Amino acid sequence: MNIAIVGLGVIGGSFAKGLQAAGYTNVYGIDVSESTLKIAVDQGMIKKGFIEANDILQDMDVIMISLYPNQIAPFVEQHKNRLKDGAVLTDVTGVKTTIIEKVSNILPSTVDFVFAHPMRGSEKQGIIGADHKRFIGANALITPIATNKEASLQLIEKLYKEIGFDQVTRVSPEKHDEQIAYVSQLMHVLSVAVVNSQQASEETLTYAGNSFQELTRIADINAELWSELFLNNRTGLLKSIEHFEIELDALKHTLEENDDERLKAIFRQATNKRREWY
Repeated sequence: MNIAIVGLGVIGGSFAKGLQAAGYTNVYGIDVSESTLKIAVDQGMIKKGFIEANDILQDMDVIMISLYPNQIAPFVEQHKNRLKDGAVLTDVTGVKTTIIEKVSNILPSTVDFVFAHPMRGSEKQGIIGADHKRFIGANALITPIATNKEASLQLIEKLYKEIGFDQVTRVSPEKHDEQIAYVSQLMHVLSVAVVNSQQASEETLTYAGNSFQELTRIADINAELWSELFLNNRTGLLKSIEHFEIELDALKHTLEENDDERLKAIFRQATNKRREWY
């Protein structure tokens, strides 16, 4: 099976490493950077690298598009006439509904696109941060659409599990975006807001402990990527922010009213829910 990875950044590079480690020897890379391709070849991540996608796409059975959200549909549009009949395309982006809509309008009927989301990102950027071990024990989501063939879905699930993912779950695109807004994007909102707070100063780290470090870790953010993720899921993220504001206002109100009992009740509710999760 011939596999092409389009975009050898930290995630694309990690998949390349994982596929090679799983025994897939015909893994090829497509990237605009010659230096990135050289690193990938030299480190054995890929068999061969290409600047021009059209030089190889017609021979690929699986094409993993590891590009920013707004680049996915234009890539398909540009290269759709070069795709092999029966090829399976997939992505790794963290938003689905808007991307599916854009791609579905231009996707040839001769190929299948399985929309997927590995739930193990990285604050690092570029191929030097690639590490397939990040995927071991991780979760992934697949968002089937009406035109997907069962065999295509199972193929992508198989690849994910072979490179170390522990659980691959099928969910609707709408459910995906709703939940990702809460469990991922809202977390980045909070982290960025805390770091950008007017209270931050040169002395901040003198007083900071592990909780501050853990909360602010993901504020080391790829601005180009995350702005696209936020805006492509702005309805879901706005809803998550509004729900959070309700809870924040409830906490604020207990302080304004010096309401010891209500504050303890909020804490106990959070403790119980957290223990149910883990």
